[in-house]
Amino acid sequence: MDSSVLLQCFKMIGSGMATSGVIGAGAGIGIVFAGLLIAYSRNPGLQKTLFSYAILGFALTEAMGLLALMMAFLILFT
Repeated sequence: MDSSVLLQCFKMIGSGMATSGVIGAGAGIGIVFAGLLIAYSRNPGLQKTLFSYAILGFALTEAMGLLALMMAFLILFT
């Protein structure tokens, strides 16, 4: 087997494994907004504060997912 073909196979396997971080980001976003709904139902008076915290949590979780996707593309195309 040629070494360039083997390297390409390893790049595809590595990028596929790096993409699994997106699964965690999706689950994290679901957990953030589920917590937001629970907090709304317990204390509707803090709606603006809770929403700002949820957006911050969403942004940080989504950043981790985008970082995993970026790593997958870097592995695949470099």
